[in-house]
Amino acid sequence: MSGRQPDSDAEGQSPEDSPDAGASDSPADPSASDSTQTPKGGVTGGDEVYASEVEGKQYRGTWYLPLRYEDLDESPDSEEYPETGTGGSFRITDLPRVPRVGHVVGPSAIMLGASLGSGETLFWPVLTAQFGWTVFWAFIVGIFTQFLINTELQRWTLATGESIFRAFARVGTYWPWAFLIGGLISLGWPGWAAGAAQVAATAFGLDGSVAIFGFSIATWKLIAAGLMAAIWLSYQISSVMYNVVEVFQIGLLFVAIGAALMLVAVSGSWVEFADIPAATGSVGTLPEGIDIAVFLGGLAFAGAGGYLNLSQSLWMREKGYGMGNYQGRVKNPLRGDDPEPIERDGFTFRPTVTNLRRWRGWWRVVQLEHLLTFVLGLLVVAPALMSVAIQYSPGTTTNAIQMWLGDVVPLLGPLGSFLVFAVLFVALFTTEYAIVESFVRNSADALYESYGREAGWDLPKLFWRLLTAFCAWGVIIILLFTSPFEGQEPFFFLVVGAAMSGVMMWPYTALVLVMNTTRLPEHLQPGWGRVLGMWWATGFYGYFSVLLIGTSLTNFGLAAFETAPSILGSGAGGYALWAMYLTAQAYTVSKSAAGKRAAAGTVPDADEASGWFS
Repeated sequence: MSGRQPDSDAEGQSPEDSPDAGASDSPADPSASDSTQTPKGGVTGGDEVYASEVEGKQYRGTWYLPLRYEDLDESPDSEEYPETGTGGSFRITDLPRVPRVGHVVGPSAIMLGASLGSGETLFWPVLTAQFGWTVFWAFIVGIFTQFLINTELQRWTLATGESIFRAFARVGTYWPWAFLIGGLISLGWPGWAAGAAQVAATAFGLDGSVAIFGFSIATWKLIAAGLMAAIWLSYQISSVMYNVVEVFQIGLLFVAIGAALMLVAVSGSWVEFADIPAATGSVGTLPEGIDIAVFLGGLAFAGAGGYLNLSQSLWMREKGYGMGNYQGRVKNPLRGDDPEPIERDGFTFRPTVTNLRRWRGWWRVVQLEHLLTFVLGLLVVAPALMSVAIQYSPGTTTNAIQMWLGDVVPLLGPLGSFLVFAVLFVALFTTEYAIVESFVRNSADALYESYGREAGWDLPKLFWRLLTAFCAWGVIIILLFTSPFEGQEPFFFLVVGAAMSGVMMWPYTALVLVMNTTRLPEHLQPGWGRVLGMWWATGFYGYFSVLLIGTSLTNFGLAAFETAPSILGSGAGGYALWAMYLTAQAYTVSKSAAGKRAAAGTVPDADEASGWFS
C-alpha cells in the first residue's frame, strides 16, 4: 500500500499562508516528510496548542491534510504507543492543533437528527403518556449514558485516525461482521420513512390506496418510497458524501426544534412540567405493566442508539478531528476528483508535552461539541414533546404514531395540528436520513476493513453501491411488507429495530471499554471516572437486554427462559441468561481495571493529558 504523494517536495503552507488549504475537495499540500513535522504545515510561532481563527475555520468543511504515508516513521512496539493487535503499525506524526468548538460542530448534529425521530418523538412521549413523569428518570439516565458511550467511541479515532471498525478488526476480524449483521437486523427496516410518510398522508388527507398495475397500494407507502428515493438523490449533490448529510441534517434540526418549542407554547402543555419534581420518588423503579421491548427501545433511543452510535467515529474522521485530519475522505465516485486513500493502519503521535496538551484540548472540544449539540438538543426537544403527550393523551393504549395522529391532533386547533405534523414529519425524516447514512457508512467501512481492502475493493464505490442497494431494499420492504398486527406496519418496524439496537449496545460498550483500557497507552486511556461510568453502561444495557431476551423467548413459548427483574424467580434458562450477563460484566470490569493498573506510570508526563474524567 502506498500513501498519497504530494504535488511538491517543499514544506507545506500554513493555513494563514493558504486560506483554501482545508477545502474538502482541494486538500493542502503536505509538509510531512518526517515524523517531527508541525501539523497544518510548517507553522512557526504562535500558540503551539490551539489553532488560530483562520486555521480553525478550515474545519467547517471537511479538512484533509495528506501526508507521505510511507515516509513516516512506524510506531515501535512500546508502552508509549497504541497496541497494534492483528493489524500493522501506526505512522508517527504530530497531533493537529486544537480548534474551537464552534469550528467542529457537525458529527453530533447528525447524531441529534438521528435521535429526534426515534426515542424523542415516539418512544418516550408514548411512555410518559402511559405512565407520566415516573419514567422520565430513565430518559435522563439514557441520555448521559449515551453521551459517555459516544465519546468513548470517538477516542480511538481521535487518537489514531482509524474508524471504530478498524479498531474492532485489530481485536478480532469477526467483530466488524458481528456488528454489521446486528446493524442490518436493527436498521434494515425503514420504519422512520414509513412513519414520516404516514404522517404526511394523514396531514394531507391521503389515507386511501392507489391502484398500480392491478395492485392496491396504500398512499403512505408510495410517499415513503419517494422519501427513500429523495435520500438517495441528495447524495449526488456533493463530491464528499459526508458534507451533504451534515448540511441537510443541521437545516432540518432547526425546523424540528423550532416547531417543537412552538407546539408547547400553542398547546399550553408547559404546565405539565410542574409535576416533574413529584416524580423523583420513582427513580430506579419501573411501573407495573410496562412493555419491556418498548422500554428497552426507549433506553436505546434516548439518543440515537445501537448501530447508529458507531457512526460517531466515522463522522469525526470525515470531519477531520484529531489524527483523523490525516485520513482521506469518502467521495462520491461519480463526482469530483479521485478519492483520497483511507490509510489502513492510521497514525499516532509521540507523547511530547506539546502533543499531550493538544490531546487534552482535543478531548475537551470533543466532549463539549457532543454535550452542547447532542445532549442539550435532546433535553430541549424530548421533554417538550413528552409534555404534549401527557396533557393530550394520558393513559394511551395505542402506539406512538397513532397516539399523535389519532389522540393529540383532534384536540388541537389548526396551528397546533400543523405543528404536530411538522415536528413528526421532519423528526422522522431526519432520523431515516441519518439511518441510511449511518448504516451505509458503517457497513461499507466494516466490509472494507474486514475483507474488501485485501480484495482490492474501492471504498467510495462500495459506499455508493451499498447506498443504492439499501435505499432500494427500503422501497421493496415498504411496498411489500405487511405487519402481523393490522394497521401497525410503521410502528412495528420501529419496535423491532429499537429493541435490537438496545441489545447491540451491550457487547460493543464492553468491547470499547476493554479496547480503550488495554490497547491505548496511559496518556490516551479513559480516566478512572470514565471507566466507572462505562462499567455502569455495560451493566445498564446488559441488564435490560437480558430482560428483553428472556421476555421474548417466553413469548415464543419457551417458559424456561423467563427472566425476573430481581433475578430470583427466573426460569432455569433465565438463570443461565443472568449467569452469562454476570460473567460478561465481571470480565469487562476485571480486564479494564487490569489494563488501567498495568499502564499506570509507563509514560512520562502523562499527567499533562490525563485526569479523573479524561
